[in-house]
Amino acid sequence: MSKTKMKTKKILSKKVKISGSGKILRSHQLRSGHLRRKKSKSALRRHAVPIIINKSITKSIKRMLGL
Repeated sequence: MSKTKMKTKKILSKKVKISGSGKILRSHQLRSGHLRRKKSKSALRRHAVPIIINKSITKSIKRMLGL
């Protein structure tokens, strides 16, 4: 009997990035394209830096990504 492969959660793979050391990074929600003209340019720059996701949910995210 062969084991079935777990499918990757595609939306999660588009929202997160895995660094070289294995940390999971995500971009801030403010950076998204909705109503960007009303947001200050300094806020958009400040939130352009990726955020490291907590270690408490890293294991479940890696499982969803199939890693």
